Amino acid sequence: MWIAVAVFCASLVAFLLKYVFGNSGPNPFDIDTREPLKPLVTDKKEKNKVLKQGFLTSKVPENLDAIVIGSGIGGLGLAVMLAKVGKRVLVLEQHDRAGGCCHTFTEKGFEFDVGIHYIGDLLEHKPFRCMLDQLTNGQLQWEPLENPFDQVVIGPADNRRVYPIYSGRDRFPQELKKCFPGEEKAIDEYMRLVKKAGRSVWLMPLLKIIPLPLANFLVYTGLANRLSFFFKMASRSLTKVVNELTENEDLRAVFCYLFGTYGNMPKDASFSMHSLLVCHYLHGAWYPIGGASELGYHMIPIIEKAGGAVLVRAPVNRILFNDANEACGVSVMKGKEEVHVHAPMVISNAGIFNTYQKLLPKELQANPAIQKQLSMMKNGEGGLSIFLGLDGTKEELGLKADNYWIFTENNVDELVDSYFKGKREESAQSVPLLFVASPSAKDPTWDSRSPGKSTLSLVSFANYEWFEEWKDDKVTNRGGDYKEVKQAFIDSILEVVMGVFPKINRDKIEYVDAGTPITNQHYIGAPRGEIYGADHGTARFSAELNATVRPQTPLKNLYLTGQDVFVCGFAGALAGALTCGSVILKRNLHLDAIALAKKIKNVDNMKKEQ
Repeated sequence: MWIAVAVFCASLVAFLLKYVFGNSGPNPFDIDTREPLKPLVTDKKEKNKVLKQGFLTSKVPENLDAIVIGSGIGGLGLAVMLAKVGKRVLVLEQHDRAGGCCHTFTEKGFEFDVGIHYIGDLLEHKPFRCMLDQLTNGQLQWEPLENPFDQVVIGPADNRRVYPIYSGRDRFPQELKKCFPGEEKAIDEYMRLVKKAGRSVWLMPLLKIIPLPLANFLVYTGLANRLSFFFKMASRSLTKVVNELTENEDLRAVFCYLFGTYGNMPKDASFSMHSLLVCHYLHGAWYPIGGASELGYHMIPIIEKAGGAVLVRAPVNRILFNDANEACGVSVMKGKEEVHVHAPMVISNAGIFNTYQKLLPKELQANPAIQKQLSMMKNGEGGLSIFLGLDGTKEELGLKADNYWIFTENNVDELVDSYFKGKREESAQSVPLLFVASPSAKDPTWDSRSPGKSTLSLVSFANYEWFEEWKDDKVTNRGGDYKEVKQAFIDSILEVVMGVFPKINRDKIEYVDAGTPITNQHYIGAPRGEIYGADHGTARFSAELNATVRPQTPLKNLYLTGQDVFVCGFAGALAGALTCGSVILKRNLHLDAIALAKKIKNVDNMKKEQ
């Protein structure tokens, strides 16, 4: 009997190793493709020639290998990986510019980033940095933020406490201990749990890459939870974990402050998910030099060089299937006319709900496997963004290359819960959390591009239902009532901002507007205005869900990429692209990126020694 068990275990390990290290397909990270750095292009017309190529039938390349729906980083990133191994890929974007949440827009001379506020884990020779260098051929440069990079602000104006968050694996906890003397044991245990959970996320992509029967075996035998501390801790809420560590209410809030980067209040958030974010920023934070549009600007030419294209104003209204129910193309609305574009593979970066509920024929939506996936996921919370254009330099306005996380008090679960359950008009006066950042202060090229001006980006959350009555109105003319509701949120939030930044007053504001959940619905195709895709509660991180929701859909030749495949945010969407690419190319691209980073580091070290 024991011999049989040993043979079985050995076979299982061998099978797993095959999918961890087995690489039968082409490798997009085989060689270092970085090129000498070219001058930064600041001419918007030149950039728009790349980012705003409108859809025409004549622009669709022939003999496509794949179609990608959506030009967010999960779609563009995957398209570049495929292009690097010679695949001809067409990326279709419904908006009038490419980039998804990485796009920028300009109003009254102010350029605003929509979704890129700060990115972590970009130390030189780290795999994530290496991957981004390869996806842009070394043309995208990054500027480090201040240290401390985050400021956690808690309490009303007459009792405001500010806790700086420093980068550095050692400095982060050391500085926390200075702020909270006597809490050393709690801080050390928090760091131990965070690092242990973050390091064991490796099983998540593996469950999505290996054959489904094997993934299910690991799940239902309990082996997944035993092999990975990430999955073991996934069902534990952030609140439960931190409350066991300390009685200090401010320290609890500081432990939890990053929950705004994925959208679930601590009592609903998975500690494992939170650990990924803490680990992501341990070594610091960075901002793309030249702004977020630099990402798409440097990625699209790589897709085009391989014979592909990225076309905008190309709303896909349905995915096409042949008689065997295999995906074989998409239908694009050109005015009132449908244009069919065919390819042997369709990859959706439009999110799981849009893909399954809007783009599939009704009979395929009813597929039990599709319905199972949908039943395991739910929509995330709606996002609320406010964009400020200011008269004055960063020095004159007291702005730095950092971020502020502002909480009305330390009982964040209670405050956020009350906010979402409240009536719209009442909640507008008591927004419980606010993220504040200045893209202009972070970008070293800003002053030369927009001298004497500055911008602020403010982010929070809002119920989709508060704005739903205006969702079908024309986006540029939703009426006076809608504007009044937006203004109520703007006024309330501005009072908070001016209290924290005393050099900013209403006389300095030259432009202000708010993006509500229905704004997100229109511009980035978010079904209920969510900015982080599907909900990131504890259920999202069970081993069962991660084995079930995978790049290969239940329908042949149809794949998912981006946030909903892995986790939210820029890094999460790219991890989703890596995982999807691993399935398509039949090799572990996560390990390929790690291997290339090591190779480049060795080469650089040899050059230094010479």
